[in-house]
Amino acid sequence: MTSFEELGLSEKLLSAVASCGYKTPTPIQEKSIPVILMGRDVLGSAQTGTGKTASFTLPMIDILDAGRAKARLPRSLILTPTRELAAQVSESFTQFSQNHNLTTALLIGGVSFGEQDALLDRGVDVLIATPGRLLDHLERGKVLLRDVKILVIDEADRMLDMGFIPDVEKITKLLPKIRQTLFFSATLNKTIYKISENFVINPKIIEVSPEISTAETVEQFICKSSPRKKRDDLRQLINNEQVTNAFIFCNRKRDIATLKQSLERHGMDAECLHGDMSQSARNAALKRFKDNEVKLLVASDVAARGIDIAGLSHVFNFDIPHNPEDYVHRIGRTGRAGMSGRAFSFIANEDDQTYLNAIEKLIGKSIPTLQGDGKADKAPAKASSAKSSEASDANEPTNDNKTSSRKAKGQRNHNRNVEGERDQPPDCSGNSFRDTEHTPAFLLKHPA
Repeated sequence: MTSFEELGLSEKLLSAVASCGYKTPTPIQEKSIPVILMGRDVLGSAQTGTGKTASFTLPMIDILDAGRAKARLPRSLILTPTRELAAQVSESFTQFSQNHNLTTALLIGGVSFGEQDALLDRGVDVLIATPGRLLDHLERGKVLLRDVKILVIDEADRMLDMGFIPDVEKITKLLPKIRQTLFFSATLNKTIYKISENFVINPKIIEVSPEISTAETVEQFICKSSPRKKRDDLRQLINNEQVTNAFIFCNRKRDIATLKQSLERHGMDAECLHGDMSQSARNAALKRFKDNEVKLLVASDVAARGIDIAGLSHVFNFDIPHNPEDYVHRIGRTGRAGMSGRAFSFIANEDDQTYLNAIEKLIGKSIPTLQGDGKADKAPAKASSAKSSEASDANEPTNDNKTSSRKAKGQRNHNRNVEGERDQPPDCSGNSFRDTEHTPAFLLKHPA
């Protein structure tokens, strides 16, 4: 088993990693860190909860340690689709750079421009931003991107879903052409490959668990209900389960506040989290939830993306997601770090059943139905029968995972060169990337 010491990180960074309690790198960290330290562009895929954020923050800290930031000229840029994910990346840098003198700035909506301008004026090594807020600062002339050496595009699939890719393309046109680009997505399908061609050059393709699956530590159940009974059934389920803390997902923002009020009327403490809330209100809601002042958080997919709550016991899909991949991300909030978790999804009409069929096809197994006594069916249908019944419906909104996987493999073979073989990462022995004989092109000085 590989250790952090074998990945080529500096001694003081290894000390910070150890002080944070991390002993062994995850697969995405093991594969990504040596390649990033060598200056290669990366096209990476890893599901939520796999340590993806540290896979790029750790090598970036060592690379950026040799240099000094200038006012309004950030040395690296990380773009994320949501405020919460941006905040999580910022926390990761703060955590791991405790032995380094690196500065960071977080540009997200809901925070005054004055505070963010002050951070930019002092000079920042790492700029972490959502596309919309960064464009606001660029239009005001408060930040320049011509000195960016490393660009990270995180959660590219979510960027695509939220319509941010045009904004990202507009931003990258302002960056130097000679740079290192790290492009991460939860999935690598034909669309993501096509989009990535606009950002990365001859990337090293790194995939961890490319076939979408759910964690074995999460017990999954289906709850049959009706639109009128769903709230009653949810409250009864919460009362019957030993809920320490839980996410409750709704598909529409207007339903989040309604459900929160319904829970509170019946004596259950709850908070809500969605994209229309101010940043201060979102921070306050998250703090109450993390401090165990409330045990229920009613949220939307966008607001909850990138939030990592240690020891989350339950996930309730009050509304089953329309996108089957969102189901995997939702229930991945629980059952993390080897702990057990339970996930319940409500099916209230025929449309919900259609979405459930798509989910079961994607994850390759049937989800047992909860009986009236609170117990799951003893003999759920086999996954193969679910797949065969769905294959006949040409209009069903599902993803053909096998086809996209075959296309992805062909694209991988097309992009991989001799230097980046899957089982032989570049040599990064030594205490830092400067100990190698390779100098990344983006760190060389080039004529203007």
